[in-house]
Amino acid sequence: MSQSYKLTKDPIWYLLRKVTIPASVGSLFQTFYNLVDTWFAGKISAEAIGAIAKSFPIYFTIIAVGVGIGAATNTLIGNSIGEKKEKEASLYIAQSLIFSCVISLFVTLFGLNSSNFLLKVMGSNFEGIVLTRKYLDIIFYGTFIVLIQISLNGTLNAQGDTKSYRNVLIFSFFLNIILNPLFIWGYGIIPGFGISGLAIATIISQLIGTIYLAYKVNNCKIREFLKPECFIPKLRFLKSLTSQSVPVMFSMLFIGVGIFNILYFIGQFGDLATAGYGAALRIEQVILLPVIGLNTAVLSIGGQNFGARAYDRIRELYKKALVFGSFFMASAGVILFFGAEFFISQFTNNVEAIKHGTIYLKIAALIGPIYPVFFVTTALFQAVKKPLYSLYMSILRLTAFPFLSLWYVINVRGGDYKDIFYTIMATNWIMGIVVLIFIGYFLNNVFKQNKTLFSF
Repeated sequence: MSQSYKLTKDPIWYLLRKVTIPASVGSLFQTFYNLVDTWFAGKISAEAIGAIAKSFPIYFTIIAVGVGIGAATNTLIGNSIGEKKEKEASLYIAQSLIFSCVISLFVTLFGLNSSNFLLKVMGSNFEGIVLTRKYLDIIFYGTFIVLIQISLNGTLNAQGDTKSYRNVLIFSFFLNIILNPLFIWGYGIIPGFGISGLAIATIISQLIGTIYLAYKVNNCKIREFLKPECFIPKLRFLKSLTSQSVPVMFSMLFIGVGIFNILYFIGQFGDLATAGYGAALRIEQVILLPVIGLNTAVLSIGGQNFGARAYDRIRELYKKALVFGSFFMASAGVILFFGAEFFISQFTNNVEAIKHGTIYLKIAALIGPIYPVFFVTTALFQAVKKPLYSLYMSILRLTAFPFLSLWYVINVRGGDYKDIFYTIMATNWIMGIVVLIFIGYFLNNVFKQNKTLFSF
């Protein structure tokens, strides 16, 4: 694969557009993919929808580990390319694949052996556990395919290629529409597997996507240095991958903890409050997709420029990514605020649920402009090989700070439903301002410079 643009030389605005847009489109189709699975689960039974929903917090383990591997691979290969160490970059391709296979074994064992306990904690009865595991066990058996795919994508992202994975996600979305009914109800010599068919369709889609990404990696520029001996485990490389990926994995897991934290307080206001929030969250996730793409762009561009010691470009990248992300979220927030009730009504016709969802969505519109600070800063921490800082930020922003604030507002001050989200808004804006103050000192420390990041 020939690189069509140079991450260490081309204009930052140009690179942000080129890398962010494909990543955002891919994330959009990933969201559509999940919605299709939910729709087909509903065609099986209401219990199947519940099983898919309860499987997500456990399935999220694979996602968290995968994001960590992808970020580590992207960072280390990007840094090596920036330092013009193509042979080292090739070694990281091979070592990342080995790392993914080893980690997948532990994740699979965790999933298969902890699912019963975790499902019981979430309130599943015996029949519910059996139904959920028909789906979940197959997903965990395919963990190695998912993690290898994410590793390969990290290799391509490090070279600025976000289009290949976008193509995989678009293709998987349409393939899923065909495979789901085929394996759920069967056709011809293929028997019907019920809810297990959803998982089988997912694994097949992932496998095809992995083969395609392997082909793209096999044709990339640094492939010429990839030899069979590169696949011999090398402790130094595996140690680097571990130190870069583990903090990111735990940062992702804290997202799940943060969601559980909010749901705990929302649950005190009834099931319809939870339903309204759940519908609003889906809409907010769609709005956030470009910012998620921005995270990938900053990680890819920043990684190579850090390796090349182009520190001024990294500062420029950070500022322009913030401007782009915050402007987009402010613009989208206007639409979200005034169209909140309409958007929620597309998911439910329950008046009470619509009311609760509308409340959150309007407040979410006011939180939106600060979100890019966290996405862009997380990517920056990873790009300059300081992923522990992203973990610290996640712990403070998603668990400690909001839990203490919500406990005080709800249990001490007697706050109502909307006060939950005003509190979340306040904690996010306070944390965002603190991060913006901190990041200038952080970069000066990492780059060994004394420069002002923001000038007013």
